[in-house]
Amino acid sequence: METKPEANPVGRPKIEINWDQFDKLCGLQCTLLEIASYFNCSDDTIERRVKEVHGVNFAVYFAQKRGNGKIALRRKQYEAALAGNVTLLIWLGKQYLGQSDKQENTNIEGIVLNEVNLDKDDLQL
Repeated sequence: METKPEANPVGRPKIEINWDQFDKLCGLQCTLLEIASYFNCSDDTIERRVKEVHGVNFAVYFAQKRGNGKIALRRKQYEAALAGNVTLLIWLGKQYLGQSDKQENTNIEGIVLNEVNLDKDDLQL
């Protein structure tokens, strides 16, 4: 059997991507362009390499990896809130507990106007 001679590589050498670092950048919610800039290559190169190595496009891979960053952020928010950050306590209460600010309508003289529910029969003169 004949062996093929080794082919001469044509073009630029492949850019090495540290996938652990890549995953961390996804966790930090970095954009495709930011990740490409970090690895000093084009966004097309990132798209192509993700497809070659992981078999999915960048958007799918990014969606899989960004969750770790969201979890870390949520953990820090809870820690800050439980440590006494009132703003975060209020925000988390609104987001997860259905809490809201009570709103009252007032006229120019400062009199509180109560909400009135009317049926169409109430509007007949």
